[in-house]
Amino acid sequence: MSYQDKKVYMQELIEKLNEASKAYYAEDREIISNFEYDRMYDELQELEKETGVVLAGSPTMRVGFEAVEELPKERHERPMLSLDKTKDREALAEWLNGKEGLLSWKLDGLTIVLTYREGKLLKAVTRGNGEIGEVITGNARVFKNIPLQISYTGELILRGEAVITYSDFEKMNGEIEDVSARYKNPRNLCSGSVRQLDNRIAAGRNIRFYAFGLVKAEGVDFENSREKEFLFLSEQGFDVVEYHKVTPETILQTIEYYEKKIEHYDIPSDGLVLTYEDISYGESLGMTAKFPRNSIAFKWQDEIRETELLEIEWSPSRTGLINPVAIFQPVELEGTTVSRASVHNISILRALKLGLGDKITVYKANMIIPQIAENLTGSDTLEIPDHCPACGGKTEMRQVADAVSLYCTNPDCAAKKIKSFALLVSRDALNIDGLSEATLEKFIGRGFIHEFADVFHLSRYKDEIVEMEGFGEKSYQNLIAKESAADGKASSIEAARHTTMPRFLYALGIPGIGVANAKMICREFGDDLEEMLKADEERLSEIDGVGEVLADAFVSYFKNEENLRKVRALYEELEIEKREQAEGGNLTGMSFVITGSLTQYENRSAMKEAIEARGGKVTGSVTTKTKCLINNDIASNSSKNKKAKELGIPIVTEIDFISQYMEG
Repeated sequence: MSYQDKKVYMQELIEKLNEASKAYYAEDREIISNFEYDRMYDELQELEKETGVVLAGSPTMRVGFEAVEELPKERHERPMLSLDKTKDREALAEWLNGKEGLLSWKLDGLTIVLTYREGKLLKAVTRGNGEIGEVITGNARVFKNIPLQISYTGELILRGEAVITYSDFEKMNGEIEDVSARYKNPRNLCSGSVRQLDNRIAAGRNIRFYAFGLVKAEGVDFENSREKEFLFLSEQGFDVVEYHKVTPETILQTIEYYEKKIEHYDIPSDGLVLTYEDISYGESLGMTAKFPRNSIAFKWQDEIRETELLEIEWSPSRTGLINPVAIFQPVELEGTTVSRASVHNISILRALKLGLGDKITVYKANMIIPQIAENLTGSDTLEIPDHCPACGGKTEMRQVADAVSLYCTNPDCAAKKIKSFALLVSRDALNIDGLSEATLEKFIGRGFIHEFADVFHLSRYKDEIVEMEGFGEKSYQNLIAKESAADGKASSIEAARHTTMPRFLYALGIPGIGVANAKMICREFGDDLEEMLKADEERLSEIDGVGEVLADAFVSYFKNEENLRKVRALYEELEIEKREQAEGGNLTGMSFVITGSLTQYENRSAMKEAIEARGGKVTGSVTTKTKCLINNDIASNSSKNKKAKELGIPIVTEIDFISQYMEG
């Protein structure tokens, strides 16, 4: 097995071991046996001894969390100069001057300098102003892919880029509800993450490091080859920036390769870097006052197209912020058709002096994100809406930081309640596929949805929906068309009309009413909505799993006349399944706990429903009231097994449970 194969295998072992540990300790479930875990752990430990490399995240070397009061400053051993830049491809071929070079990505993150001594990471320092940077060693130790130990024991200094991928950026930004507080781009998020004072924050940001330059490696002969420096770093466990060897004859073709790849490249990049393969030749050229002469940066030439502004779409968000989005005549940019671009805020909109019908130029920033470059007409006739398109409430402009933005002032705006609509269509509620939060936000922003019942009238807006970006006739039909949802899989809107009373009750989002107690309430009242509405706090609090607090929340919700009107409107859209009640079921009054993987039932939810259909109850933790713990791995040392043994609660396998409690 080659070193590279060993490194890949070590990474696979680390991911499997960490996934197993998380499942066991944090989620109380076992996905592999103790024997298998120990075997993989020993195998990883042996490979680490053999290679002398310990990769980031290895369970053999846990990194503790730490917090500092400030980031100390430190002067770099060698100044870090910027690179000269060009957008001219032919100029790159001339720059090579007949020599070989290495062409690599110019990643768009934060440059970091790492120092290793005696095989261990000694310190990590940001680029700073090129002369002095900030020490971020604690944060670097929790990057996703920095090796904590390497086989080379001399002093090693290298440079690389810390980055956050587009996919991780979108995921993290999506978790920030306040749109105005979201990060503008992955570089900003990475920069803020790398410079945190508490490395627990950095640990959760999925920061990655890609080496792009060797500064020092005592006693190693690289035979005057820049590529051999990269290969050496790779053998020490570092991820090296992707590079290709080029000549004046092949460089244009290689640039085209990168140009095609960046359209779908997950790592932010704002260009390429060309470096002489011959180390001595490059260093003999010296440097200017600002730039070294052994490397040059290539910046993408922005492809700019002229088009016509058709409209400004005002898109409300859950924070009340209303984002202006420019809609223009479709144009081809970087190989894709583009017809819309965010204008971000009122300040930018005013600076562009926009008006409908204006001639504008558009481009893709870093070949990825559509932007308006210039307004060639500058009519400045665009009116700022004084009413929210989602709810009709009044709008107001507010100064936030350095920009003016538009906000909806209505606290009951549907766009601000996106989470409640997301719950309505979620798997355990009405179970409608195709209505993600992002799609709901678009529909609400355009005024298609104001309340729950409106979800079942989206067909009114068919013509507009099929023209929306990301939609079309097929997507629309998949969303609306009637098809069977009896198997519990995600369904269309029409299929979701047929549902159960517990799903309906849970879908309303009544504070504290989850899937389990929605079922208990529905069972108590025989799935009769009118009976539920008549119930007072005292009656409700007597139901197992409800209690006084939830009873009060339930009654208060339905006392609100507007809530009641919306609930009845939604109820009229549905066909509630008539279920046979499990009165006097053989499991009535019994409480069970399910843990681990199942073989006889499709999943825990299916087993839970079967138990509840017989009058039983399924809880999440083992107590003295638990009839038995259902676990196919009776001999495991899981916390639930231990608790059951302490309390003398029987532990039974799935098959034994079925034979003892479900048959007959």
